[in-house]
Amino acid sequence: MTPVALAITLLLGVTLCYVAVCAASPFGRCRKCDGLGFQLAHRRNGKPKRGKHCRRCDGHGIRIRFGRHLWNGWTRTYRQGTDSPASKRPQKG
Repeated sequence: MTPVALAITLLLGVTLCYVAVCAASPFGRCRKCDGLGFQLAHRRNGKPKRGKHCRRCDGHGIRIRFGRHLWNGWTRTYRQGTDSPASKRPQKG
């Protein structure tokens, strides 16, 4: 197999795996708070305590994956472009 064909096959495989992950699990853990929903702070003696509310995930601890975000935008645009306007009924009289 030539290096170009191998690279294309590998890239296609990685892409399909990411698509499968986005379809099966559209949300991932927040990178800023590591899925906790808040920043972890430490007391002076070293014990962890609950810190500030995470602004990135709004305290939920999850975020939408980039691939799922693209998919949602594409489907929203597709639906808006293919919606047929409501047909007007003929008026009586």
